[in-house]
Amino acid sequence: MLTDKKIVCRDCNQEFVFTVGEQEFYKEKGFENDPVRCPDCRRAKKAQSGNRR
Repeated sequence: MLTDKKIVCRDCNQEFVFTVGEQEFYKEKGFENDPVRCPDCRRAKKAQSGNRR
């Protein structure tokens, strides 16, 4: 049974919650690892890498 997980962001060291819904989404997409960045840092990283193209 899945439960919400508290994870510390690799980039900003802020704690964030990896919800059951997000875990189910990750599982559905075939992702095997939990996220290492909070949603804000994930968005920033994605925007940064999108600008390089």
